[in-house]
Amino acid sequence: MPVTCLFCQIASGAQPAPIVFEDDHALAFLDHRPLFPGHCLLIPRQHFETLGDLPPSQVGPLFATAQILCQAVEEGLASEGSFLAVNNRVSQSVPHLHIHIVPRRKKDGLKGFFWPRGKYRDESEVESVRISLRSAVERLKQSRA
Repeated sequence: MPVTCLFCQIASGAQPAPIVFEDDHALAFLDHRPLFPGHCLLIPRQHFETLGDLPPSQVGPLFATAQILCQAVEEGLASEGSFLAVNNRVSQSVPHLHIHIVPRRKKDGLKGFFWPRGKYRDESEVESVRISLRSAVERLKQSRA
């Protein structure tokens, strides 16, 4: 645990936080600057900076907990839906993997993603990007096998 990591301090109990879920592997607490009331941050207790750093064996359990939290914000806060987000490095204010779980309601003012969306230049750009990503996926799958 990096001593300077705020989320590691919360996970160890050294720093207080409004906890909404905890088990041996993960912890969820209310974000101190929420998009909407009920905005939670789900973290693995062990320090991993990004989703790519999280061991594959821990991905499923972490996202199973995210699934429960999505249902909890909908049921517990009578929200109409939920939004999940994970930043990897860019826009990651605390360099500890965390999943944002945000309650949503129709006409709540949140417009899709938080950044401007664009279009591909043409179909050849779509195909070029698709091929690059598929190749990277295959390389990564082989390196994990």
